[in-house]
Amino acid sequence: MTQFDSSADSAADLRLDRRSFLRGSMLGAAGLCAAPMGAPLRLLQNARTDAPAHSVIQIFLTGGLSHIDSFDPKPSAPVEYRGEYRTVKSKLDGEYFTHVIPRIAAIADKLTVIRSMTHGEAAHERGIHNMMTGYRPSPVITYPSMGSVVAHELGGRNNLPAYVCVPSGGQFRGTGYLSAAYAPFELGAEPNSRNFKVRDMTTPTGVDPDRLARRRALVAEIDSEFDKRGKSDAVEASAAFYDQAYELIGSEAGRAAFDLDKEPAKLRDRYGRTTLGQRLLLARRLAEAGVRFIHVQHAGYDNHRRIFPTLRTRLAEVDRAFSTLIADLDSRGSLENTLVLLTTEFGRTPKVNRDAGRDHWPRVFSVVLAGGGVKRGYIHGSSTATGAEPATDPVTAPDLAATVFTQVGIDPSHELMSPGDRPIEIVRDARIVRDLLA
Repeated sequence: MTQFDSSADSAADLRLDRRSFLRGSMLGAAGLCAAPMGAPLRLLQNARTDAPAHSVIQIFLTGGLSHIDSFDPKPSAPVEYRGEYRTVKSKLDGEYFTHVIPRIAAIADKLTVIRSMTHGEAAHERGIHNMMTGYRPSPVITYPSMGSVVAHELGGRNNLPAYVCVPSGGQFRGTGYLSAAYAPFELGAEPNSRNFKVRDMTTPTGVDPDRLARRRALVAEIDSEFDKRGKSDAVEASAAFYDQAYELIGSEAGRAAFDLDKEPAKLRDRYGRTTLGQRLLLARRLAEAGVRFIHVQHAGYDNHRRIFPTLRTRLAEVDRAFSTLIADLDSRGSLENTLVLLTTEFGRTPKVNRDAGRDHWPRVFSVVLAGGGVKRGYIHGSSTATGAEPATDPVTAPDLAATVFTQVGIDPSHELMSPGDRPIEIVRDARIVRDLLA
């Protein structure tokens, strides 16, 4: 809980002017949870209750993962295209990955791999926007991330935020034109740190339940006064943040979802005592506890120089953590209702450049899905012989977003209201890729 100034308990604070209060409340929200918690203001009636995916874990490899050096190797291409990596046989007949991800290859029978993702945005910011929102960037409007749409449409469960970023958000992970109340909750701490603790999950020293209740009543009274004078997204969002925070602080089960110490040491070792390993273990805990959308970021894939030694190290971490996550969810009976996405903003150039790296390449790349009602052991689409273009069954960013929304029970054609009461489809010009679904 954020530490209010002691004068907050006095009636004099009711005389705060609107600007000072808004500034203070937003700063308070920042101290409370590092970012808004995605508190729902309403639950729309178009959401299905029988959706196969109850939660989504989106793992985003920032920088642009090379498809040729991971899930779509080209062993028959000239060396300047195929690169230095060898191939390893996957669990699927006749299908190979590169030898630096052998653990993932061994669980390929639990995965769907799309080898024909495509879009036209070669800049990082625009590619991330495409993959996070399902929309190309626009100069006139900012679109909401998939996590914020899920928070808006479905709301939270079990006194937990609907949308969590592990450990933090970043560009295009936010609410776009939606209310700030649907922004992600950010941990404010690294799960792999020795003394990992999510900030502000308990009340400050010296604040007993009665004092906390008085503070909450005071904030509610001030919000009510502002509400009478006119609606404000900042005030509504601030009220939603505080309501969710009080619920989380008061929920032992909710707080426990963030406690990695409750996991056996041997399981933590299996995930890897690494940045990604512990982030994914926490993501599994949050999904099973009821968080609807968990975004996990892992950087280090913008390999314009010396891609092969650099990527070998990064992918070793992914190989261990991702394969363990899928196996762990499956063994616990949670994979079928948890949709896991391994995504990136674009691929890398088919031809190795003169600096022994690969450059940006959005024309074709690979993403991986598992659980949540998608097929097991399926390769969708293909790229050309040098990995330059989709050869069969291309999938666009809007297509992928529409499919994800469908699996969590949201109609992707449903319209949301942007500022100016302009209706905008959740995803436009998209198709649900039925071939991916079980």
